[in-house]
Amino acid sequence: MTPIRISSFSSNGTGGNPAGVVISDMLPDADQMQKIAADLGYSETAFAAPEGDAWRVRYYAPVGEVAFCGHATIALGAALGAQNGAGRFDLNLRDAQISVEAMQNGDTWAAALQSPETWSKPLPEAVRAGLLDLFGLSEDDLDLAVPPTLAFAGVQHGVIALKERSTLAQMSYPFDAMRDLMLEHQLVTVSLLHQNGPRSFDARNAFASGGVVEDPATGAAAAALGGALVDMNFDGLQDGGSFNIIQGADMDMPSALRVDVTGVPSESVRVSGSVRWM
Repeated sequence: MTPIRISSFSSNGTGGNPAGVVISDMLPDADQMQKIAADLGYSETAFAAPEGDAWRVRYYAPVGEVAFCGHATIALGAALGAQNGAGRFDLNLRDAQISVEAMQNGDTWAAALQSPETWSKPLPEAVRAGLLDLFGLSEDDLDLAVPPTLAFAGVQHGVIALKERSTLAQMSYPFDAMRDLMLEHQLVTVSLLHQNGPRSFDARNAFASGGVVEDPATGAAAAALGGALVDMNFDGLQDGGSFNIIQGADMDMPSALRVDVTGVPSESVRVSGSVRWM
């Protein structure tokens, strides 16, 4: 039961978000999974065991269980592909059933997850005000083409879009206060975004709720954003289509995520990217 270390959403063979993957005949007990995740120290570790024709999966951050994690799912998909061959793997999560597809091109592996169903709504005013205060932002900093949003794809995320790339580059916050606010309002992450071109975003992602200051690539948040952009018909995405997210550049961990949507509100979102073994 040796953990595999894989960086998901790597860009040109570098960067990405490290995740642990543990594949075993049976899932370890909860205390053991928590200890392994804490010892690895990555933002999440995925644990998987066969369950009929599918896989039973759990995700653990260093400080507790997470219902769904995108980059750990991508890492798990690549690991299952390397073990069993490229193809689709059905995953039974704690609260949902999803799938991941492993793809191989020469020595390079990539994976694409199909998220849980999505929903979104305006970020509640108290949460909006609290996040702006903790990030040191004002209403004038916001790009209201993507208004502050509460977005869901397996777990909840806050989404805040900024007018200026320089404002995104300056992201900082008081860790304990942010963690407390996120836990109070059941936010797993908060995404700060800047639109850098047609259907392309730069992103930074606060993960204080999981004991991590920032994630360099966040597949679950990308899926939630995809659902939210469909709900608001951003750039005509209710006709279906895709967009790209560049994340991790401010951490020197460049990451690239592709998001594909059907255009139907609440439907699953596909998030894909390459991986590198660590």
